[in-house]
Amino acid sequence: MPAPLIVSCGDPAGIGPEIAAKAWDALRDVIPFVWLGDPAHLPVGTPFQVISDMADTAGMRDAMPVMSIPFAAAAVPGKPDLSNAEGVIAAIRRGVELVQVDEASALCTAPINKKVLIDGAGFHYPGHTEFLEALTGSGRAVMMLASDRLRVVPATIHIALEDVPEVLTPALLRETIQITAIDLTRRFGIDDPRIAVAGLNPHAGEGGTMGRQEGDWIAGLIADMARDGLKVTGPWPADTLFHTEARKGYDAVIAMYHDQALIPIKTLDFDKGVNTTLGLPFIRTSPDHGTAFDIAGRGIANPTSMIEALRMAWKMAGG
Repeated sequence: MPAPLIVSCGDPAGIGPEIAAKAWDALRDVIPFVWLGDPAHLPVGTPFQVISDMADTAGMRDAMPVMSIPFAAAAVPGKPDLSNAEGVIAAIRRGVELVQVDEASALCTAPINKKVLIDGAGFHYPGHTEFLEALTGSGRAVMMLASDRLRVVPATIHIALEDVPEVLTPALLRETIQITAIDLTRRFGIDDPRIAVAGLNPHAGEGGTMGRQEGDWIAGLIADMARDGLKVTGPWPADTLFHTEARKGYDAVIAMYHDQALIPIKTLDFDKGVNTTLGLPFIRTSPDHGTAFDIAGRGIANPTSMIEALRMAWKMAGG
């Protein structure tokens, strides 16, 4: 059996502690995991046991194992405290350390709020993906949103839409396709994966009348990679790429920018979508939603995406 999963707490003023507790209650008999955070931030009544070693989780069913990370302040649901930013970052760092030395089989991260981390701790990464990339020093990481109905990868992520055409280079797109193909096989067990690439412009440029990138270099790059043996096709108009029949023709889509990727999967499978990072030396998943400060502390947060993130991580780890 793989080592237990590790779950970083995310922003304690959000729904992260609540959905972790609910996920533990749902999965404690089938998927072992340890929560990294301040136990005082867990919902009142959550049974937990503080441990110092991942091996202490063996056979634990009646209390959620917690590896304590000190935080500066109490957690007030819906009201993030900048003084807790360092603790949120420390939990992520500790999770990476544990999974890199194989004490944990995968890392699952609860949602963070980037502005809180920037304002409270000088965090200078656009999100989890870029921070994990920096922590591991393993080269570029790629964000995939996945569910049973769709897998999609944005080639550019947390940047303004006006910056996409400049950031989207042939080297970036080629690397994104390559990393996706490798990890579809390595992490998802898909031999010879089929990858569809969306166009950047409406109607994939429509012969240059609505944009020239497709004709100038995107189509040529895809053809070149296909000649090298990858099952990659495109560029396809994004507005016809995600309906039921179209989805039968590929294992994953490379989208050109954030919303082009996230809108279809959140429309098709909002509750069950999982964010997983490709290209890292370990498995990382996360719920496909944010901190939800507006409903934190009310006991109504839906844990489905967290549960699915844990299920996916466990399956990818061989559980």
